Amino acid sequence: MKEIRLREIGVLFYRIFLAFVFYQFARLLFWFFNKDLIKIDSISEYLRLAYHGTAFDTTAILYVNALFILASLLPLMINTSKGYQKFLLWLYFITNGIAYSLNFGDFIYYKFSQARLTMAAVSVAQNESNLVKVFLISVLEHPFVIIWFVALMALWIFLYQRIKILPRKPQVKWIYFLSTIITLSLVATLVVGGIRGDFKHSTRPINLVDANRHVKNPLQANVVLNSVFSFFRTLTTNNFKEVHFVDDAFIEKHIRPYKFYPREAPAEKPNVVIFILESFSKEYSGAFNKNNKIENFVSYTPFLDSLAQHSLIATNAYANGRQSIHGMSSVLAGIPALKDAFTGSPYANQKIQSIVSVSNEMGYDTSFFHGAPNGSMGFLGFGNILGFKNYYGKNEYNNDADFDGIWGIWDEPFFQYFANTISAKKSPFMATMFSVSSHHPFKVPAKYESEFPKGTLEIHAPIGYTDYALKRFFETAKTKPWFKNTIFVVVADHTNQVAYPEYEKAMNRAAVPILFYSPNPEYNLHGEIAEPAQQMDIYPTLADLMGYNKKIRSWGRSLVSAQKEEYFIVTSTGIEQFIIGNYIYLFNGQDVTGIYAKEDLALEKNLLGKINSTETKLGTLKARAWCQDYMDRVINRKLH
Repeated sequence: MKEIRLREIGVLFYRIFLAFVFYQFARLLFWFFNKDLIKIDSISEYLRLAYHGTAFDTTAILYVNALFILASLLPLMINTSKGYQKFLLWLYFITNGIAYSLNFGDFIYYKFSQARLTMAAVSVAQNESNLVKVFLISVLEHPFVIIWFVALMALWIFLYQRIKILPRKPQVKWIYFLSTIITLSLVATLVVGGIRGDFKHSTRPINLVDANRHVKNPLQANVVLNSVFSFFRTLTTNNFKEVHFVDDAFIEKHIRPYKFYPREAPAEKPNVVIFILESFSKEYSGAFNKNNKIENFVSYTPFLDSLAQHSLIATNAYANGRQSIHGMSSVLAGIPALKDAFTGSPYANQKIQSIVSVSNEMGYDTSFFHGAPNGSMGFLGFGNILGFKNYYGKNEYNNDADFDGIWGIWDEPFFQYFANTISAKKSPFMATMFSVSSHHPFKVPAKYESEFPKGTLEIHAPIGYTDYALKRFFETAKTKPWFKNTIFVVVADHTNQVAYPEYEKAMNRAAVPILFYSPNPEYNLHGEIAEPAQQMDIYPTLADLMGYNKKIRSWGRSLVSAQKEEYFIVTSTGIEQFIIGNYIYLFNGQDVTGIYAKEDLALEKNLLGKINSTETKLGTLKARAWCQDYMDRVINRKLH
């Protein structure tokens, strides 16, 4: 029996068991750091989520430790020697340490991304040159995350070394080799089953959406998951797959992927200026929260609030993505980000109809402005795909005295550069400004350190600063001849830090302001849109106002059209969320997994199986039909 290596097998299982223990520690800490965003009502509920999370931990741990397991069991005759055991220790903790750290990164960045780490983060990061600076600042700002990581890794190493394997040479080699081959075969089978999630041939390997099977509230799925699993599962996945649920006639009638807004063309083509403001959540602006009845509400955008009094504002609007590049594709091209972002997919480089292509077709000068180093966020590449004639970044600004040291040129001077640069252009022009300063690490220029209310969140002062930069832009723009015949749009790219419980609700994690303003009374941009709206509505609204008078490809709708159009709101946190009529539908790519009343923004009461009305049956079909049309157009390059 000595040749069967029972001691080695037992120690191997102990070492793998330790990984399970420490993944549970990481899960608890992840929830603790994000407990304001992910509601768990009791200890028993948390334990239930942690139990279901074990399946996802198994996949992650076996992915990471596959080489370690193999190295531990190979019949090398020297496996028990001190040198080889030291090699195994280093292999184990290098691989597990790197993987384990991914969970700790999500302690911080879940607040911004509202999803576990995926390959989408790598797609965004590869366009940045300041990652080391951002990392170091994050470490300094959140030292307890590092302390917890170091402490748990030290404890893990201590427990690993408590049980050792003593050196021993096999005497009967054929038994040693035969037993090892049998053991390897059994362990390999267990590893494959563990990575897949079970041993059933008919079952696909578990994926991110499977976490939603075990939760009452969709946000709790992020507690069931771990960051290692979500990262590995999206390494080589392509969730862009054609599906077929309905016929083309149903899509034509209910999804209406093409819109037409006939109107008398304006006497003079309007200029169009679009501000996409970094992290400018609806929560931060008083004009967009008048009806929310939030106790002790504080607004950090005095200028935007004043501008809203003379504008058309959507007070129930949503972002169609989670990252800045998603905001660009949603606002300018009406293409949302689902589980996998279109902008990071193999299908992004295709002909796309957008407000940029419409403007180019109508003879506009089109420009994109972003104060970061050219190429940051992927804006330059995607801007070229959309067809912007000009790109203005930190390179063109050419004055590092106004560089914030991390992301780009401070908003106030770059907004002035924006105003002066477009003033030199011939009308009509369409110009998009993507702001920089209201971004982590949430700083303002030194001369303004005490100028803006610090509020209760790090982001509040930078929001006030960008609002001030916007005010200064309008002060300059009003002196220019092009101002009077210009349509201005102000919208956030996505949301960010949360101060009020109202914005901790699942759907409100995507709540953004949308504002249309023009000093030209011909466009009648006044009042409030209380119906649900979204970033994807901006492109068709502008095409309508500009008098394009041709068919446009859009899943959004014009917010100023006299035509009565039903709203169809699309958001995603890894599982798609649609607001259709009176209900919110959660869709995993194949099936509707939740139906909630439109007012149930926290997604607390799942009506699936409890309601089966004509409206919900049709809504379920519409959700599937929209996904079918989206996949068809993206994959088959029909976005023009």
